Amino acid sequence: MKDLQSFGWYAAKIAPKLPKEAFKPVPSRLWGGLVYLLIAIAGILVIGLLNNLHPWLGIGIAVILGTCFAGMGFLGHEILHGTVIRKPWLRDFLGAVAFWPLSVGPKLWRKWHNTTHHVHTQEDGEDPDAWPTLENLSHKPLLQKVYKLPMWMRSIVSFAFLSISFTTHGLFMFKRFIKEFKPSKRPSVWLQLLLPWATWLGLLVWLGPVKWFFAVLLPLLIANAIVMSYISTNHRLNPMTDVNDPLANSLTVTVPKWVDVLHFNFSYHTEHHLFPGMSPKYYPLVKKHIKEMWPERYHEMPHWKALVTLWKTPRVYFNQHQFVDPAPGNLYQSLGHGLDPDRISYQKGEASDREMNSPKGTPKSIH
Repeated sequence: MKDLQSFGWYAAKIAPKLPKEAFKPVPSRLWGGLVYLLIAIAGILVIGLLNNLHPWLGIGIAVILGTCFAGMGFLGHEILHGTVIRKPWLRDFLGAVAFWPLSVGPKLWRKWHNTTHHVHTQEDGEDPDAWPTLENLSHKPLLQKVYKLPMWMRSIVSFAFLSISFTTHGLFMFKRFIKEFKPSKRPSVWLQLLLPWATWLGLLVWLGPVKWFFAVLLPLLIANAIVMSYISTNHRLNPMTDVNDPLANSLTVTVPKWVDVLHFNFSYHTEHHLFPGMSPKYYPLVKKHIKEMWPERYHEMPHWKALVTLWKTPRVYFNQHQFVDPAPGNLYQSLGHGLDPDRISYQKGEASDREMNSPKGTPKSIH
């Protein structure tokens, strides 16, 4: 890996090559959100008004609803970065509507995501979305027990957990950040948390538990899984970095064009960390310039391959560049430091939950 550079360093070199309109908000993105919102409302009403809901019809509608909820979340992310509407009150209102299904308020999201995650990406102890180091793990007894399971079993559990991860992580972020808001702002942050949950509980009263499962619970599980299938690949295969270098600490995944349309180009994650205030509409152009200027630094792979690589590697950092499977002490490389998704290998380390020395042994293929 070459010397690290800040996201501003890259952005300053690419910005002159981009058209002026790339730095302006794109309100037309709201049309896609409106379509998702109308379909979601219609789907819930159909479930609620049908006298006899066939299970397979319920599952079909739930899949559509989950897809809409996820799409709204991707657009909410875009809106709250100010790339759609810049007027603060309207930005927050539309962001709240878009994030309503995932139950995250706009004030919390901007605090957690915009001003903390983006500023401290992959910085140990500062990034709220970064995975733990071995030292962190030593202070978390429950995670220690989880990491004593075989890695294949942990992978099953972690991938199943994706279906609730975004919503539950949002609750943890609320607990972490609520005290950092000024006392005068906290009531609105609480309100933005409670109103979506009040909506889902109100629907439970109206629909009853069976219909509520198809109209709310199953769609939320699907939406979480879709959103987290991207978020889990954004940084979790990359090293931790002292310098916030998106070409080192972020990963762009590739998906079919029609999927990018449905998901508002959320797959372009390295590009997003270079220009978080730019509409994702222009990220393909940013990607083109990155690959022309720094092809050896840029990380991208098919979405499915990134997920398979996550399945086959552990999520605890041994140091900035290596992951460790604590029980056997096997060490895995990160992207840019030897991780090859086509041939994942590891080095045998000394299995001591907290006091691991330098890795020993020779790389061993797991294929």
